[in-house]
Amino acid sequence: MNSRDDSLEALPLRDDLRGLSPYGAPQLEVRVALNTNENTHPVPEPVVRAVTRRVTDTAASLNRYPDRDFTNLRTALASYLGHELTEDNLWAANGSNEILQQILQAFGGPERSVLSFVPTYSMYPLLALGTGTRFIAGERAADFSLSAESAARQVGEHAPNIVFLCSPNNPTGTALGLDVVEAVYEAGEDRNTIVVVDEAYAEFARFGTPSALTLLPGRPRLIVTRTMSKAFALAGARLGYFAADRSVADAIRLVRLPYHLSSVTQATALAALEHHETLLGTVEDIKLQRDRIVDELKRLGLTPAESDSNFVFFECGGDAHAMWQGLLDQGVLVRDVGIPGHLRVTAGTEAETTAFLEAVESYLARS
Repeated sequence: MNSRDDSLEALPLRDDLRGLSPYGAPQLEVRVALNTNENTHPVPEPVVRAVTRRVTDTAASLNRYPDRDFTNLRTALASYLGHELTEDNLWAANGSNEILQQILQAFGGPERSVLSFVPTYSMYPLLALGTGTRFIAGERAADFSLSAESAARQVGEHAPNIVFLCSPNNPTGTALGLDVVEAVYEAGEDRNTIVVVDEAYAEFARFGTPSALTLLPGRPRLIVTRTMSKAFALAGARLGYFAADRSVADAIRLVRLPYHLSSVTQATALAALEHHETLLGTVEDIKLQRDRIVDELKRLGLTPAESDSNFVFFECGGDAHAMWQGLLDQGVLVRDVGIPGHLRVTAGTEAETTAFLEAVESYLARS
């Protein structure tokens, strides 16, 4: 019998997909899993009951297609975001990855390009590949920062059709200044470049960190994406969304699959938004644990980045994979992001954070 690899090779697969591996972090059974930036706090019981009621009410009509334009959900998302946004400015899909894919389907494609500044979210080049869009790997400074001047210069040099700005950046965790967003937008004026600010972790930003939502008025080519996977603790619900000029949502309608957002997904998201204050109650605790990780890693002689997200990117002072394995051997799973000498850890509950810090201290003592 042929192996799976041989069977795959026998298929008429696209040449640019041959030899690639699917995206995905290790899914291992461990004592403490802090590798995928989930909100590790369980969904509060009042929200579980609210979701259950809404989904139960929806179940009787599952023989019918869902509201194709999910108007009630878009209205609720606009209300949550504020900034004088209306349902016409909002769009949603099955996770922010599908949102980004739809943006590439509408504005990217063959003979078009998307620029992002690496290291950044590793799905960007894969989404570009899937839509036939050329991915351009822009550069950051040695400390992984990105200045307005450098970003604008690279946009001018490469003339991309789309720019992805991850803020707070994954895996490094630090938010961009709004001057970077403004400079990129202006630099793309001649090319009519779409600028996407991926704010998946925005709710975890440090006090005083502004959102690119404040820049939307008067900028019809600017899109700000968000997710309910992180701060809302709804990674399993798969709900991502964006805010933009209404013309952008109209453009996405041209490429979205019909009825792409199920009735169950819409019901779950609506229940969560009705209880957003309860769900977001864990955010401050997560930020406290994140800052605790930063402080303790410094005390242990490591070099963490200041974080506006629910994770910490840190220089581990040696072989990153060896430390990753050493922590795993103690039942703590973090993320090896493939950057030499660096690892990333999600800020979990107080107990999970303590387990991680104790594992790091134990590993360092033995190294």
